[in-house]
Amino acid sequence: MKTIVLASGNRGKLAELRQLLAGLDLDVVAQTELGVDDAEETGLTFVENALIKARHASRISGLPALADDSGLCVNALDGAPGLYSARYAGQHGNDAANNARLLQQLSGIAEAQRGAHFHCSLVLLRHALDPAPLIAEGRWFGRVLQAPRGDGGFGYDPLFLPHGFAISGAEFAPAEKNRLSHRGLATAQLLQLLQQERARQREADQGELAHRRDIIQREPARTRAKQ
Repeated sequence: MKTIVLASGNRGKLAELRQLLAGLDLDVVAQTELGVDDAEETGLTFVENALIKARHASRISGLPALADDSGLCVNALDGAPGLYSARYAGQHGNDAANNARLLQQLSGIAEAQRGAHFHCSLVLLRHALDPAPLIAEGRWFGRVLQAPRGDGGFGYDPLFLPHGFAISGAEFAPAEKNRLSHRGLATAQLLQLLQQERARQREADQGELAHRRDIIQREPARTRAKQ
């Protein structure tokens, strides 16, 4: 079993990613369990921030790393909270304060103008200096409710009503949310990329094995020719 570090201290993200990766032969360890602190998120995009976090965790732990950078993007707020979703109200990770500020910012905005989507970028590094990280992304579309509903999930889930559903992100069963959500979609894409990479590696290994067999089979003929 291979060990991989999750470059996050967010308990909600950790729980969902562990569930989503449960089918893989991986020992998933949170960076906090290894004494790795949070990286400074200085990127200008979700992918850049995920890459920063993954390299930071991999460099300190010496392990392959998976990082998630996600956020809620609200149309009426020009994409905010976006990259600053976790610290929208000033204090990092204060879900109640972030939700309250979002509702305040959308005060007076009609239902039809409250469109939004969750975005998730995942970056997987094989090692800290990996020049070709695997990158996967997912989006979950819906709108922002007038008041929170449900006590499941985390972050802005209580305020998010996905398109085609009558329940908020906080009212889904965990397995159903993981199937539909931005994080679930990004993880599915990442698993597909991993499968493709493993298939290419198997083909390369088989080609190398065939080449070696060819060399071995030719060696007796070369020996006889020299005699």
